[in-house]
Amino acid sequence: MDAVGTQRRGRGSRKKARLTTKIDMLPHLEQGLPLTEPMDEAQIHKINDASMAILEEVGVVFRDDIALAQWREAGADVQGDRVRFDRAMIMDLISTIPSDITLEARNPAQTVKLGGKNSIFVPMTGAPFVCDLENKRRWPTLEDLGNFHKLAHMCPAIHSSAHHIVEPMDHPVSHRHLRITYSSMKHSDKTFMGMTTSGKNAEDVMDMCKILFGQDYLENHSVVTGNINGNSPLVWDETMLGAMRAFSAHMQPVLCSPFVLGGANTPASVAPTVAQLNAEALSALAYTQVIRKGAPAIYGHYLSTVSMKSGAPMAGTPEISLMNFMIGQMARFYGVPWRTSNTLGGSKLFDAQAGYESATTLMAVLMSGANYIWHSAGWNEAGMHCSMAKFVVDAEQCAMGYRMAEGVRWDDFDEALAAVRDVGPGGHYLGHPHTLENFQRAFFMPELFDNNSIEQWQAEGGKDTITRGLEQAKKLLNAYEEPKLDEAKHEELLDYVARREREIPAVDALNETY
Repeated sequence: MDAVGTQRRGRGSRKKARLTTKIDMLPHLEQGLPLTEPMDEAQIHKINDASMAILEEVGVVFRDDIALAQWREAGADVQGDRVRFDRAMIMDLISTIPSDITLEARNPAQTVKLGGKNSIFVPMTGAPFVCDLENKRRWPTLEDLGNFHKLAHMCPAIHSSAHHIVEPMDHPVSHRHLRITYSSMKHSDKTFMGMTTSGKNAEDVMDMCKILFGQDYLENHSVVTGNINGNSPLVWDETMLGAMRAFSAHMQPVLCSPFVLGGANTPASVAPTVAQLNAEALSALAYTQVIRKGAPAIYGHYLSTVSMKSGAPMAGTPEISLMNFMIGQMARFYGVPWRTSNTLGGSKLFDAQAGYESATTLMAVLMSGANYIWHSAGWNEAGMHCSMAKFVVDAEQCAMGYRMAEGVRWDDFDEALAAVRDVGPGGHYLGHPHTLENFQRAFFMPELFDNNSIEQWQAEGGKDTITRGLEQAKKLLNAYEEPKLDEAKHEELLDYVARREREIPAVDALNETY
């Protein structure tokens, strides 16, 4: 084995490998580049002090009687549904959050780590529409969701099958969490997310995880992540807090995610927005430790800025990048893993706007050192639809970003310098043994971008990026092989879903929080 863990093979085996659909997942990313950190130490403390003042003087609303009783018992100042915190209490509570998380997959080879320099890419979730394999925008079905879970399984740089990448509109709302969780587990053996649309739904997810991994396994292993959205400014509601209690009580990590619409539910300025967001995130992170000390938790957020012309949310703006850089510094200051959102955009089509916004966001989240990089594939139309074409192109972009963020490789330095002596002035390296041995890994070669001459591009059909993306999605789905569940566990999961669907009334009215 060489220094990067790949066996040296002959040209014939390399050619065969190039013609085979590659589905081996990349390991979690280990960041190898310096991070972008715009704040000096005094400014980090300025944000921290401002956030603590918000928590002490303004407080945070917890619209949940159980949480209020727990905060009162923990020693916080509870007046009505508003909770004010001593900064020492907040710092003491968040100090017990693990700085690193190992997310166990049902296939141990797909287990990943996050925190510190370790990062993972997770697809988008929550789209109420799909842009399908024929590039048509429509309501999604359970079959569409399964296809996205299959694509997540097949894309090397995607580390999770997530959960409701698209909403299965052909299934009752009250039953969806069961079918979504089952689909995540069935179609991929990577790690996944669990639905947090209510406390009871989250408990169902915990029950299904116990079937998949074993009744006691969750006590000492992280196997699923849940997202808890805040209602900025400074509110956490009963639905989210109930789901948080289900996850944290079972020692499963939650993303504590204020929902920022900069200028609308935060001040119209970058640094004060980060101060407010930081206060919101800290209050939720601290509550996970009130629920259960030592429970894993992730500093989260969703970042958008609001157009002062129309009030519409915007993505890919410079201020969002600046906030990502700053939030990364704050999360590292507190020693907790953190989540951000990737490849966001507001375009209604998979066009230049979508590409520019997504690329800007991807570069910023990589250079900010984010650990849980969510919404990494498929996002379009401000999250209103998930695009099959964009999903696979985004996944390849994540692979390109992964390669950059790994940093410079030095393992073949001496061998390559020897090639300089072999070739000498005026020669070329195309046929040199070092080139033949290393060309596949030397420079990333995207499959979904065309770098040929215009004549060759025209001769091959003049395909645009959407066409190539759709062809790639179809190719991956045709090559997909299901990673079979253990038969006994599979039957138990199906029995559980069937029983819960009998117990839960079939409700079609949309009442979920995304």
